[in-house]
Amino acid sequence: MGFDGVADMFRRNVAEHPDTTMFRVEGRSVSWAEHHARAAAVAGALAGEGVGPADRVAFLDHNGLAYFEVLFGAALTGAVSVAVNWRLAPPEMAAVIDDARAAVLVLHPEFLPCLAAMGSALPSVRRIVVLDDPAHAPVDDAGGGPVESRAADRARRVGYEDWLARGRPADPGHRSRPDDVALQLYTSGTTGLPKGVMLAERNIAAMLDIAAGDAFGIDADTVSLVAMPLFHIGGSGWALSGMSRGGVSVLLRHMDPAVLLGLVATERITHAFLVPAVLMALLATPATATTDLSSLDTVFYGASPIAADVLVRCLEAFGCRFAQVYGMTETTGAIVQLAHEDHDPGGPRRHLLRAAGRPLRQVELRIVDPDTQAVLGPGAVGEIETRSPFTMAGYWDKPEETARTVVDGWLRTGDAGYLDDEGYLFLHDRIKDMVVSGGENIYPAEVENVLLAVPGLADAAVIGVPDDTWGETVKAVCVAAPGTVLEASEVIAFCRERLAHYKCPTSVDVVEALPRNPSGKVLKRQLREPYWRGHERRIH
Repeated sequence: MGFDGVADMFRRNVAEHPDTTMFRVEGRSVSWAEHHARAAAVAGALAGEGVGPADRVAFLDHNGLAYFEVLFGAALTGAVSVAVNWRLAPPEMAAVIDDARAAVLVLHPEFLPCLAAMGSALPSVRRIVVLDDPAHAPVDDAGGGPVESRAADRARRVGYEDWLARGRPADPGHRSRPDDVALQLYTSGTTGLPKGVMLAERNIAAMLDIAAGDAFGIDADTVSLVAMPLFHIGGSGWALSGMSRGGVSVLLRHMDPAVLLGLVATERITHAFLVPAVLMALLATPATATTDLSSLDTVFYGASPIAADVLVRCLEAFGCRFAQVYGMTETTGAIVQLAHEDHDPGGPRRHLLRAAGRPLRQVELRIVDPDTQAVLGPGAVGEIETRSPFTMAGYWDKPEETARTVVDGWLRTGDAGYLDDEGYLFLHDRIKDMVVSGGENIYPAEVENVLLAVPGLADAAVIGVPDDTWGETVKAVCVAAPGTVLEASEVIAFCRERLAHYKCPTSVDVVEALPRNPSGKVLKRQLREPYWRGHERRIH
C-alpha cells in the first residue's frame, strides 16, 4: 500500500467511495463523505484554537462517533490524538492530560464531575469542549469545586456543536511525514505510572498494511465490531485496521454481552477483536446459544491468557474461525498471530493452543537473558525482544526510559517466553511478575495454566508473597465457578500432581473476581500490594 498513515487512509477511502457506509452506531449509518465533513469541521475548530501539527488533543468518553470525528479532524491538521482512560480516577485523568500538555480537551457531559474534581488542574488546556447531550445538564450549569475554579473552567468551556460552528469547516490538506506522531496512547500502568506511547504515522501505516491485511484479513466487505475501549490499542488500532480497506465499522458504546450479540446478528458482523474476559462472559450468556452468529468470519482474541477449555468452548459456541494475536501498545498492537489453522484442539498439534503464534511479516523476535542480554536458543525462557516497523517512536517526554526500552532498534517487551523450533512464541509472563522462591525462577503463567484445569475453578492468578524461609512463595488467587466451593487443599493437591512442588501454591485465596485493566490483564501489582506492604523487598 505504500505510506498510508491515519489522514492518508481516511482521505483515500473518502475519495474512492464517499457514499458508502463508514459507521453504523445505534441504528444510524454515516457515510465516508459525511464523516469527512464532520472531521473537517473539527479541523476548522482546532485551527481556530491555534492547534497545529504536533499539538495534543485529548478525548474523554466511551466509544462513539465523536471520538473518530476528533481523531480524524486532528489527523487532517497534523495534531496528535490522546485518548484518556475513562476508568481512571480524576487525579489520574488530570495527570495524563497534563503529561500530554493537551491544548484542547473534548469530553462527554458524563465526565463533568471528574473535570470538577480535577480542580484547577489542566494548565495547558486552552479549550474544554463538552459533547452535546440533552440527557445531561447544560454545559454552563455543570461543574463543582471552588468558585474560582468553576469560573475559570466555564470561561474556556464550550458545547461541541457550537465549537464546530465557530470554525471554518475545511480539510487543511496537511500531509504528515512517516516519523510524525499520530496517536499518543497511555500504557495501562500494570507495572507503574502510565507512560505516553508515541505511535508514528509509519507505525500506523505498517499496522494498516501488514496487520490489517495479512493477519486480520480485512477487505472492503468487512463489517468490523469496535467493542474494546478506544483508549487502548486493541480499540483504536483494531478500529483503524477495520476501516483500512473501506469496510463498515459498528460501534459498541458499552460492553454488554447481550447488546454485543444483538449487534452481531442485526449488523451481520464479520470480524471482531475481543479479550478472553469478554469471551468468558459471552459463554455465560444464555443468548449466545440462540443468537444467529452465522455472519462471523473470524474472532480475534488476545491481551491476556485464555484457558484451553474456554477456547474450545468458544470454537463450538461461535462456529467461526478464531485467531490469537499478541502485541502491546509499544508495538502498535499485534505483531504475533496464532492463525486459525493452528486452532485444532483434537488434532496432533493441539499443543499450539498454548502458543501466542508466529511473528507477522517484517517482525523479528528473539529471546534474551534479561541480565546478560545473551540470545537464547529454542526452548529457553527469557525476555522477548522484537524489532519491526511496528515499534513505537518512543515514550513522550521520557528519553531515558525510551533508551532503556528500545536498544539498537530492539524493543524490550518485559514479557517472558520462549521460541520453539518452528518459530512459535510461547508466553510465560511479565518478567517482573516472575516469582523467585529459594533461588528458583517460577513463571506464574505456567502455574495458572494448571490452575485453570482445576474442576470448579473459573479464573486464577498467581503471585509471589513474602516468605521468611524462601524469600517468596507462590499464592494462588482463585475465582470459583457459580455454585462451586473451592477447597485450598484440593487446589494445592491438584497442582502438586502436575508441577514440581516448588512451583505449586502454598496458599490459596478465593475471591469473587480478579482485578483487571480494560485490556483484560490481571492487575497483579494490586493483588500483591497487601502482602508486600511494610517489606523492604518489593516485587513490582
